[in-house]
Formats: sequence, C-alpha cells, structure tokens
Amino acid sequence: MKSLKVGLLGIGTVGGGTYAVLTRNQEEISRRAGCKIEIVKVADRNLELAKKLTNGQVEVTDDVMSIVTDPNVDVVVELIGGYTLAKDAILKAIEHGKHVVTANKALIATHGNEIFAAAKAKGVIVAFEAAVAGGIPIIKALREGLVANKIEWIAGIINGTTNFILTEMRDKGLAFSDVLGEAQRLGYAEADPTFDVEGIDAAHKLMIMSAIGFGIPMQFDKVYTEGITKLESKDIRYAEELGYRVKLLGMTKHSANGIEIRVHPTLIPEKRLIANVNGAMNAVVVKGDAVGPTLYYGAGAGSEPTASSVIADLVDVARMQNTSIQDRVPYLAYHDISATENTPILPISEISTAYYLRMRASDKPGVLAEVTKILGDRQISIDAMMQKEPQDGETEADIVILTHITVEKNMNAAIQAIEALPAIDGAVVKLRMEELNK
Repeated sequence: MKSLKVGLLGIGTVGGGTYAVLTRNQEEISRRAGCKIEIVKVADRNLELAKKLTNGQVEVTDDVMSIVTDPNVDVVVELIGGYTLAKDAILKAIEHGKHVVTANKALIATHGNEIFAAAKAKGVIVAFEAAVAGGIPIIKALREGLVANKIEWIAGIINGTTNFILTEMRDKGLAFSDVLGEAQRLGYAEADPTFDVEGIDAAHKLMIMSAIGFGIPMQFDKVYTEGITKLESKDIRYAEELGYRVKLLGMTKHSANGIEIRVHPTLIPEKRLIANVNGAMNAVVVKGDAVGPTLYYGAGAGSEPTASSVIADLVDVARMQNTSIQDRVPYLAYHDISATENTPILPISEISTAYYLRMRASDKPGVLAEVTKILGDRQISIDAMMQKEPQDGETEADIVILTHITVEKNMNAAIQAIEALPAIDGAVVKLRMEELNK
C-alpha cells in the first residue's frame, strides 16, 4: 500500500493530538484513506518534547524549512500558528509542490486569497477544516453537504473561551473580570486573552465561513468585531428574565444590500438550541433555502477534537491527490465566484437587527413617554419593556426595552437623543438580538 508521507510543523497541543490519534487509529484511517498516512518528520522549537512525544519513531528538527523543502514529504501540516513563519512555510511548501493542511484560522482569514492563488497555480490542495470550530466538520458541511442550497445565513458560537466566561457569568452572577481569572486558572483562557475576549478569534473563523457560504474573497478587515469585556452581569440577568441568553455570536447573512459579517454579544431566545450551548462547547447554525436551519455542535478546541479535523483533511488529500484540480472540491466551495466576489460587505451602521436597550432613568412620570417618542419618531417599534423598581433610597431605575428590527444607524441616532434627555443618567447599553428562526 502506497504511503502518504507527512511533515508536521509544531507538535504542541494540536500537533501532539494529531500524532497520537494518527498512531492510535492508523489501521482504521488507512482503510478509509486507501493508503497509509504516516508522519515522517516533525519540526518544533522544543526538540526534547518532540522526541518524547514521537518516542524516537520519526526524525525531529527545529528547522521548519527543512521539512517544507524535503522531497520525501508529500503533505505539510502547519500547526505552529501566527502569521509570519507559518505563512512563509506554507507558501514555500506550495512552491515545492506539496499539499498543505493547516489549523491556522488567522492566516487563512487574512492571507487566504494569496495562499489559494499560489496553490491553484501549483495544482496542490490546501485544506483547513481544523481552522474553524475545532472538531466540528463545518467546513465540509458548507463546501459539500449543503452544496444544493443557497446559504441565507450562518450563526455560530465559535469561541470556547468566551462561551465558558458567559456561561459562568450567567450561572454564578459574577462580573467578567472575576470569571476571566477563573478561565485562565482552568486553562480555558490564555495569559493574554485579547484575541478571544475581544472577538478576534471568532471573527477569523466567521470570515472563513462567510467566504465559503457566499462565494466571496477573504476580507477580514471588513468584519465588525466587538468582544465581551464591557458586558455587565446585570444585562445577562435581565436578558434571561425576558427569555433570552447572551452569547458571543458570529453572524453572517446575505441581505438585499450586501453581506453582513459581524461578531458581538447577542441576545438569542432561550428556546433555540444554540442558546443552550454552554461551557467551552461550540455550535454553528447554517440556514439554507432548501434544507432550512441545520445545527452543528461539538468541541471547538482541544488536542484530539482538533486533531480529528486535521486527520480528516489528510484523508481527503490522500483520496484527491491524484485527481486534476478541476475535479477537486474548490478551496472556498465555488469554481466561479464572478457573480458574488464584488458583493459589498455592509458596515455595521447599515445592518438590520433587533435591539436590547438598558438605560438608567429618573423614577418620575413622563420619562417613558419621552423615550418611546424618540424611538417612534425614527420608526423603531417596541417589542417588550421592563422597568426595575428602584432600590431603597434610590431615585433612579433601570429601564429595559426590546425593539423590533431596525437599521443600526437609526438605532444609534435614537440612542444619542435618549442619552441627551435630562432624566437619563449615563450611557444607554445596546446589545443586538437575533431570533434565528427564519
């Protein structure tokens, strides 16, 4: 049986899991791939760790480029992350005619257009299932399983760190800063959690799904990104009283005026399955015109769950390596994107959704009338309203309003007018809402 020889760049969490799963399930994987898939060379800065994890069974080196140029390597698996070395290694591997498997969502979202163009010119495969939602096969579902559908929207909880934090804030009523410390202690959050808590990691993944779903080039600089660092526990509590859960949601949809690609805290009705995805788990809902909403749930990170997707890509390479490029599944699902590649990405001011508003107001007659008039003047209708009674000795109360769908710029104008009212104390809190039912 012919062997597919793999060069592994990075044998940390995911790389170690890939080596372990490939070794443990070698026979089963070979039967599915039609050939043996074997790691023949590993590059890592920590040579001692690499030797320990591979038990001396393969050659190890700290020279990444020696693998990507090695004529004995058929496929390069890039698991080192980042933009610089990873990009150079992938492009060099492609230049040398090697197929590439990567879990690097940041690199694909920002430099995918260049990488795919280079791969197409060389006739090699670039596979990246593990770049989005860890072990959930969402890329394959979008590129292949839902190919008969016109994708209408994709919504995902695609960052386990923030989902763990929001779950803990809801369950325990704690502040963001308190839960972040716990997440770091448990290993769910990095020492520098910026990419996760500011929504950047989720935005990388969302851009990739949007490109595949709608047939557009990567345009990461146009993704609206808002994290959870300013989210208050009282808003999570109020949302629950109104029948909603707050999640950091990646939302991309094809609307009449263009494509929305946005990541932000979002109220979702608690009756939706995705609203009940808790802890560090991930989930993605894809709405197709033929199939309707479909839900994909599972571990979005971790050693072996992510390795599952890496190895699935290796099996695809083994199956497709001898097919012509026109007979392969396109990198971003479409052979021809001429009809969609120039579709505008809408700025956040032009998106349409419903809203949750919370304001601190003087507890006196006429305040609600002033607020509702401002909303009505801008054609913003109210869906629900809740006023919390002032605590003993207080003269102000929290007012919470849920609106129907409106354009964001109209909502921003209304909020500016509401904040100018003498009876309103401080800034109005605004969170977006998605029903995810049609």
